Amino acid sequence: MPFRRFVASIALMAGVVLLAFAALVIDGDLRIWPAVIAGILVIGCHALLLRAFLDGLARLRAGVEEILVDPERAVPVVRSSSPAVNELWLAIMRLTRVWRQRISGLEIELAGSNTVLAALPDPLILVNERREVVRQNAAAKALFGDHVLRRDLAVALRQPPLLAAVDAVVAGGSGRLVEFELSSPVERHMTARIDPLPARTEDGVILLVSLHDLTSAKRAEQMRADFVANASHELRTPLSTLVGFIETLQGPAADDEEARVKFLAIMQQQASRMARLVEDLLSLSRIEMNEHQPPTTPIEVVTVLRHVAQTLELKAAARGMTIDFDVADERVRAVGDADELAQLFQNLIDNAIKYARPNTPITLGVGPSRRVKEGVAIKVRDRGEGIPRNHLPRLTERFYRVDTARSREMGGTGLGLAIVKHIINRHRGQLEIDSEIGEGTTFTVHLRSSIPGPATAPGSKADDKRAAG
Repeated sequence: MPFRRFVASIALMAGVVLLAFAALVIDGDLRIWPAVIAGILVIGCHALLLRAFLDGLARLRAGVEEILVDPERAVPVVRSSSPAVNELWLAIMRLTRVWRQRISGLEIELAGSNTVLAALPDPLILVNERREVVRQNAAAKALFGDHVLRRDLAVALRQPPLLAAVDAVVAGGSGRLVEFELSSPVERHMTARIDPLPARTEDGVILLVSLHDLTSAKRAEQMRADFVANASHELRTPLSTLVGFIETLQGPAADDEEARVKFLAIMQQQASRMARLVEDLLSLSRIEMNEHQPPTTPIEVVTVLRHVAQTLELKAAARGMTIDFDVADERVRAVGDADELAQLFQNLIDNAIKYARPNTPITLGVGPSRRVKEGVAIKVRDRGEGIPRNHLPRLTERFYRVDTARSREMGGTGLGLAIVKHIINRHRGQLEIDSEIGEGTTFTVHLRSSIPGPATAPGSKADDKRAAG
């Protein structure tokens, strides 16, 4: 109980009582000694009651402060000799229980809302009237990172049409729908829906920006067009050959056994080439469909590499070639899709077997990467004739061939390195090609050994194409 407050209250009460009794004594209504005794009794009773009341208030204050310091603890017990204080404390306890129930309900509701918001696959961004990012869900955080919070939306999305639409909605306009492209880390086609909220939230949010990825649909549409164009061009020659031989076998060579055997062998070769071409086109389409979704599973690189090498050993042995390993650590891991990486290594090793000189070794090396921080570098080196440097930047283009006749003779479709490039793009890796005429060629695949945080904010116009070599 604060002593000064008690003394001040007693002094004030004593002054009022003394004045009242002094007036009665002066008027002759009360003699002095009875007045003194009555005054002392009144002040004493008041002091006792006031002491109990102030002591109860002090305990009440301590109990309330204890609740404020740790709201999760049980409500402390406060007892006082003042009935008024006890009734007041009971009322405070009832109020505390009601508010705890309400807060618990709100926390459950908020947790459910946050869980749903975090589970939404589309990125969501909440913006205030200054166009600052106030909140974002998990999908937006994965895309832009935490560094965009409390900063202008332009930090995350440097898209003038989108920012202009946001400004228009902030100024009081209706909802907008904007389509745009992100060029980093891979090209994406997106739509942004900007909707004003019915009322401003406590943290100042006034509108919601929801993003939807159209990349798969756009790529499917583009791949259909590319497939028709590329397939019609590449299939025209073998189809013409098949049609010509069929017409010959049905006409002049109908009874020519030697011609039939020869032509059927060529027809089988051309049909196999078309089948490989269609298979590679479909494989490339599947990879491109998922290119914007990088894998997140750690795999053992050397295990995948050895499995691929075993499947190609007989083909290499047919040309007198060996597949050698230069590996310091068998447990090297990288983040990737085991099936796609197996296809990537198979294409590179198969090319080395086809185009390198017979009776030479193919070396597979695994070590630390010089291009990807804390990454892994996988090298496929052959001892072939080498590739002129002017061809290196275009090697990963579809249907690009250094020697068209030799490639087709070897059964190549012109899509092997294009598949390699798109697999590496999906893995957010890099491809390095080094070649010397007469010495051979080395393909180096740089992969991540861990999942990095979001890169710099996408949306700039910087070219993100990975050049070979």
